[in-house]
Amino acid sequence: MTYLDHAATTPMLRQAAAAMSEALSRTGNASSLHSAGRLARRAVEEARESIAASVGARPSEVVFTAGGTEGDNLAVKGIYWARRGDDPRRTRLLVSAIEHHAVLEAAEWLVTHEGAELELLPVDQVGRVRPETLRAALAAGAGRTALVSVMWANNEVGTVNDIEALSEIAHEFDVPLHTDAVQAVGVLPVDFAACGADALTLTGHKLGGPYGQGALLLRRDAECTPLLHGGGQERDVRSGTLNVPAVVGLAVAVRHAGADGPHRAAELAGLRDELVRKVLEAVPEATLNGDWGHELVGGGPCRLPGIAHMSFPGCEGDSLIMLMDAQGIECSTGSACTAGVARPSHVLLAMGADEATARGSLRFSLGHTSTDADVAAVARAIGPVVERARRAGHAGSRQTLANTAATGR
Repeated sequence: MTYLDHAATTPMLRQAAAAMSEALSRTGNASSLHSAGRLARRAVEEARESIAASVGARPSEVVFTAGGTEGDNLAVKGIYWARRGDDPRRTRLLVSAIEHHAVLEAAEWLVTHEGAELELLPVDQVGRVRPETLRAALAAGAGRTALVSVMWANNEVGTVNDIEALSEIAHEFDVPLHTDAVQAVGVLPVDFAACGADALTLTGHKLGGPYGQGALLLRRDAECTPLLHGGGQERDVRSGTLNVPAVVGLAVAVRHAGADGPHRAAELAGLRDELVRKVLEAVPEATLNGDWGHELVGGGPCRLPGIAHMSFPGCEGDSLIMLMDAQGIECSTGSACTAGVARPSHVLLAMGADEATARGSLRFSLGHTSTDADVAAVARAIGPVVERARRAGHAGSRQTLANTAATGR
């Protein structure tokens, strides 16, 4: 199989797998006081220090979680509750329209159950929140705003936001900012201290670490009400027995991915650009989604190096996925699928795309195991696959018209 869905999950780095396997052979609860417990605690604290050093944070700012979804929920709900507790007027949430559902649905839950007001920050045609957009939104109600949440890099189209600029604006209005950096850490240069965010989410399985292990970087002065109560671990922000082997594996993955990031990013960008070139040769009417410039205004990459998100007119994304899978190529679509019902990508809709375009898209995402052979496989398959998907779509349309005529509806 040709695996091109690294933005969903990427294979574990061999160094992380080896470190985790070794840790699995040891026993000890990191909260216990006996020798085994102290050794487990030492492993956790060394992992915490390693992660902090890799992402520009203090060790005390690293709060271990079960992954990106928990980290996003802890940041959005926990900071909202803390801010509203200090000032009951602060019930407003500003969340970008292209966030992962872990952020969007956490915010929507607060609206339904906690009386929050949710305002989606619009994005431009490449999927970026412009600083002036955030400034205008805050100027319209900063005193009522509890939190701003804008992702570092979008998981569908790969567009990167200028988190440093957005953080500066949020702080001008005395509002904390959270960023979901799940797609960025290990691929882009991420410096928690320099970016100015108050909270940052990362997870292991996106960067070569284990499933079910992540971290929330939380500034020491950022108030955050816990979701879980129990043992008081992790600054009393995230109670629960620590998964020591997974924590060790995460630290090794973050360290190795970060150290190799610049070299790997250049390689991935080259493979991505070649993939795009060959796909456009085979399907000239296909379109690219996201920002395909060179760098942000303040410097730094404007897009993730390993994501190519493309729309194919006349096709349905789910048909494209299955047809590509039949050719041995595993990729994904921008559409979210809930209970078997395909929905257009909320990211593309927020960028101004129509529903047909939002449904007929594919995301090719490359990672540390990607090769020239993967690109060649896509180049061979994409033309015939798109043609078959279009024929299937036309046949489905004709059948729908026939059924309508037969029933009179």
